[in-house]
Amino acid sequence: MKKMLMITIELPFPPTSGGRMKSWNMVSFLSQHYELGLACPLKYGTDEVDKFLSKVQLKHFLTDKVEIPRSGKTLLQSYLKGIPLNVLRSGSERLRQQIADVADQYDVILLDHYESAQYLPPNFKGKVILHTHNATYLMWERYAQSDANLAFRLATWLEARRVKAYERAACKRADLVFASPNDIDSLVAIGAEREKFRVTYHLGDDSQLELPALNFDQTEEALLYIGTLSWEANVDGLLWFFEAVWPKIQARHPKLHFYIVGGKPDPRLTAAAQPLSGITFTGFVDDLEPYFLRARLFMAPLRFGSGIKVKVLNAMCRGLPTITTSVGSEGLVAQHMQHLSITDDAPSMVESMDQLLTDSKMWTLMETQSRELVREHYTWKKVLGFMVDEIEKLH
Repeated sequence: MKKMLMITIELPFPPTSGGRMKSWNMVSFLSQHYELGLACPLKYGTDEVDKFLSKVQLKHFLTDKVEIPRSGKTLLQSYLKGIPLNVLRSGSERLRQQIADVADQYDVILLDHYESAQYLPPNFKGKVILHTHNATYLMWERYAQSDANLAFRLATWLEARRVKAYERAACKRADLVFASPNDIDSLVAIGAEREKFRVTYHLGDDSQLELPALNFDQTEEALLYIGTLSWEANVDGLLWFFEAVWPKIQARHPKLHFYIVGGKPDPRLTAAAQPLSGITFTGFVDDLEPYFLRARLFMAPLRFGSGIKVKVLNAMCRGLPTITTSVGSEGLVAQHMQHLSITDDAPSMVESMDQLLTDSKMWTLMETQSRELVREHYTWKKVLGFMVDEIEKLH
């Protein structure tokens, strides 16, 4: 049995976000096929370590507490060190030394997230695998083209350049790279070698495929959003939706309600929603099923970002018809008004929402076809099994 050390940038537990869900499923699955070690910084005082360790058997568990805030001072430090901001914020000299001390006990090092490349010992002689969660430089480039203020756009453009160089170098060092199809194209475009890449996906909770179908007649005239409400791409998309879409769709459906699920919303969101009617911030919710049962549509109005969006796949798994954008549907083999509604302008989005709020036959067809698409292409067993098959081909 091969010995594999997986290095990631945070404790992959509990799996409450898209990135942690993918990392957790990788740890769980790979530990059944390899003698697995895990190294990661512990960010902001997680109290889940014991629970995590009770669920998986590891050869080593290497960690260090890392709490580096996002600030102007930290940004300056990252420039002085010549590394991207998030690489600095995930860094620990103590953890780096722990990894160096045991690396020669492993045949393979799996770098989970490009920021993990900083921990790869320079003299490691085994195989190196990079698992990307996004083509992250592209997210920064798209953010630089958004309608934020000029100084912020300039800062994000400069960060995009630094991340691009770091991602390119990480791909060059790796013997094998896993990425989603759209991210493969984006990384190849900056100089990565296409022959190193294999396709993977970020998935949702595919156990929802075993739940019964949703019923249009049992839903409320309501929208649902679930996400990290401090993540800039989510904040930007919701702010745009509040301004450009919500007044127009509410004019057609005066009783329409919008449930926004997620802890600690950015103050810009609560301020923008305050003068609007029908919007409820629920806070963090342990059990999402009551909201999936009551809402009629799921919203993912993303304007920038990269990679497959787990919130979209989660909604598709459950069968809740989903309104999103070309960014939100990136990497999915989904068709407009068959598996998702995919529109990038407010008038088109309003028209799609109006149809799905009122046409039960169209709604039911999308509910069925979205789940069939997930079942065919996007289950953990298929994705992780393929990853193991490809890893086994490394010599």
